[in-house]
Amino acid sequence: MTAQPGHNSFDAAESRRRCYRYRRRVLDISQKVGALHIAPAFSCLEISDACYNGLMRPAPAGAAKSPDTFLMSKGHGCMAQYVILEDIGVLATADLDAYCTPDGILGAHPDYGNPGIEASTGSLGHGLSMAVGIAVAERNIAGPGGNPGVVYCVLSDGEMQEGSTWEAILMGSTLGLSNLVAIVDNNDFQSLGRTSETHPSFYPVVEKLEAFGWESAEVNGHDAGAVYDAVANRKGDRPFFLVAKTVKGRGVSYMESVPIWHYRAPNPAEYQQAIDELKEIAS
Repeated sequence: MTAQPGHNSFDAAESRRRCYRYRRRVLDISQKVGALHIAPAFSCLEISDACYNGLMRPAPAGAAKSPDTFLMSKGHGCMAQYVILEDIGVLATADLDAYCTPDGILGAHPDYGNPGIEASTGSLGHGLSMAVGIAVAERNIAGPGGNPGVVYCVLSDGEMQEGSTWEAILMGSTLGLSNLVAIVDNNDFQSLGRTSETHPSFYPVVEKLEAFGWESAEVNGHDAGAVYDAVANRKGDRPFFLVAKTVKGRGVSYMESVPIWHYRAPNPAEYQQAIDELKEIAS
């Protein structure tokens, strides 16, 4: 039986407009605080947008949150999550404005307990294991024949080298967690090196995941509509793993696939160039 997404349709054009705003917001914050990972956030923005604004179910009347759960396992991509949570009204603008300041609540990696953050991540290789546990809990709460909350977990291709990730992959299929969706932001970079050069045997990925008992597919990770369609149309009889091909630093030419932008913030001239390039893409 085909799984059902949170929304009956997904407007890809509106998603592109949102992702322009998200990138602009991250760049604006970068002019106040340099301790942020821009390029890793830019590679997973469309993935995260498809989850929050398409796949995850809206909060029921009287409820504080969606029945579904989102985990940013690649904690260094948290700026993507923060700006979306701000956009949908979960985080306050003041929270983003105070990012990485002594009086602020938001740091360079997600902290459990902050609005909209369901797990503390950033120590890579832990997120999918937590997602497995949450998916089990949701299934137990729903009971036989129930409609359990779906857990969406975004990972980096670098952390897919962690043994704990593959243990979670094995456990997810063993437990038959059809309410678990993992998406790897496959930008082919890990800090300062290429994944394909560090571990060329990582590829092909889809076949490995299917051998571990998951349903799997591969799409362009910067096409939010394709991400939405792939997940929404999964069979839904076992866990699903989407391999999303992405570009680190997507949207800003001098950041794309350039390792230093894993860490750096742009100077004023670089900032203006980035804004101009994003405007061209959005127009």
